[in-house]
Amino acid sequence: MLTVYVDADSCPTNIRSIILKAVMRHNLPSYFVADRPLKDVQKAYQDHTKQLREAARARIEAGDDNLRAIKSRLCMVVVAPGMDSADDWIAEHCTAPAFAITHDIPLADRLVEQGITVLDDRGNTFTKENMAQRLSIRNAMKEFREMGVFAEKHAKVGPKQIKAFSDAFDTLLTSLLKQYG
Repeated sequence: MLTVYVDADSCPTNIRSIILKAVMRHNLPSYFVADRPLKDVQKAYQDHTKQLREAARARIEAGDDNLRAIKSRLCMVVVAPGMDSADDWIAEHCTAPAFAITHDIPLADRLVEQGITVLDDRGNTFTKENMAQRLSIRNAMKEFREMGVFAEKHAKVGPKQIKAFSDAFDTLLTSLLKQYG
């Protein structure tokens, strides 16, 4: 079954909201990995579990008694604080069929090498064809920052970026669900 992995440490809340709604709607196994508990993910888990149990009660009342304990497949994974602890957890646990959401280029590279589809929080897909270029640009920018030549500035996530992510996420999810059910 298709599984979703989210590098949730740096994933903007409004982007996480889109992901949470989709994994709840499709009841997909999903892992939101961060070095601290995220309230929106915890609340989504509780809400989803409640929805699933209410639906199960309705089926029981309708005569379907072939049900087991019901809980959400959404999981908040809290890792130890550290530079790459969330990235390492995702890289170690992510297996196909899956896709991941991160804007961390070294993590994306590790996952793409494993055959995992990776989407960043702006709606761009990382592939084997574009990974070398993305890593090269990332490494050059890192060197410039270390030399003091360039100060990194992340653009805020606005409506345009949210729409781009939402469209790309929906397209990718639909395609992968058709492929892996």
